[in-house]
This record gives sequence, structure tokens and C-alpha cells, in this order.
Amino acid sequence: MKRLKVQDMVIITDSREQCPWLFTSIIPPPKIIIQGLKTGDYSIQGGENSGIVVERKSIPDLFGSVGKGRNRLKSEFQRMAEYQYAAIILERSFASIIKNPPENTQMLPKAVFQTLISWSIKYGVHVWPAEDRIMAEKICYSLFSKFWKYQLERI
Repeated sequence: MKRLKVQDMVIITDSREQCPWLFTSIIPPPKIIIQGLKTGDYSIQGGENSGIVVERKSIPDLFGSVGKGRNRLKSEFQRMAEYQYAAIILERSFASIIKNPPENTQMLPKAVFQTLISWSIKYGVHVWPAEDRIMAEKICYSLFSKFWKYQLERI
């Protein structure tokens, strides 16, 4: 029997993802497939239904989701709570979100921040801020590879 390695892990990108991560900074580059996911924007093959899920949020999307898309975002948190591990990865730091909100937003940065904190506790969804898009990809890949490793150890 072939021993599975992290290099055997396959990342699933949701087919509706509008600006997908390509994981080009990861060496060697991971295998990626595009298919519909019921929850989130990214998962790994074998973990997409209840194992691990990641939702990517750009800052304009985050502010829009907490504002006008609030009910949809809350439903997403509720679905993510059903996974063994769920995370939202932000493509900016918390400090940057507070100090530099999107120009055309009605949402107060403090309200966005407090919503993330509140719902992360209520639904058990981890929130990972990143300095930029590349770091966000690296966080996502690290989460997937650790989850993959720990699942293999259980076999």
C-alpha cells in the first residue's frame, strides 16, 4: 500500500470563486481542482463535506458581507460550524481593516471587527488575518496540510 504524503493532497477551489488563490508561492505547487463546494471557497479532497473548509474574504467583500450580505454571511458561518475545522482567511490584517476600510462603505470598521469576533466564538469558526493575498494563500495551505497530516495519522 502506498503511503500518502502531503504532496498527495488535492485542494478544491469552489467553481464560483471569482478571484481564486493559485498557491503559486507554495513549492512544490499543490494539486488543485475546481468544483462546486456546498460551503466555503476552498477545501481538500476527502474533507469537503464535513472535514475542513476555508472562506476567502477580500476586505471590500468582508465589509459588504457584514453589511448588506449579513444574513448570507451568518448562514455561511452556521454551515461552517458543522465542519471539523472551519476558517475565514482575510486578505488584510486586523489593523489595516480598522485603519483603512474600503472607501465606499457605510459599515464602521469596529462593527465589522466585532461581528467577526462574536461569530467566530458563537460558531467556532477561526478567523485568520493575513498581511496580503500571498500570505493568505500560505495560511490556507498550512491549514490544509496540517489537517491532512493529522487525518493520515488517524488511519
